Amino acid sequence: MRTQTTLIFSLATFSLSAFSVAQAESGLASYYGYGKAGKGGELTCAHRTRAFGSVLTVSYGGRSIQCRVNDRGPFIRGRIVDLSVPAAKALGMMSAGVVRVSVE
Repeated sequence: MRTQTTLIFSLATFSLSAFSVAQAESGLASYYGYGKAGKGGELTCAHRTRAFGSVLTVSYGGRSIQCRVNDRGPFIRGRIVDLSVPAAKALGMMSAGVVRVSVE
């Protein structure tokens, strides 16, 4: 019985660690000035696969922000996330336009 419990615990731990690693991604981010605005200055973004309402941590150049997924996109190859203008300003990427970020 103890061996079975240990095996189940090990499999559960491995599954959770594999899931958390699979959620991290890095790639290009851009921003958009159209679409749905966040409520009360909330930072929002568009992602192809993450669930609506989920909160992503986006990091660039030593800064990190948290933004809520409220749209689908980006639809340009190589880009992984589109940020709203307030989110792009908070991240400090407005002058660059497209930057390499990490998303968790």
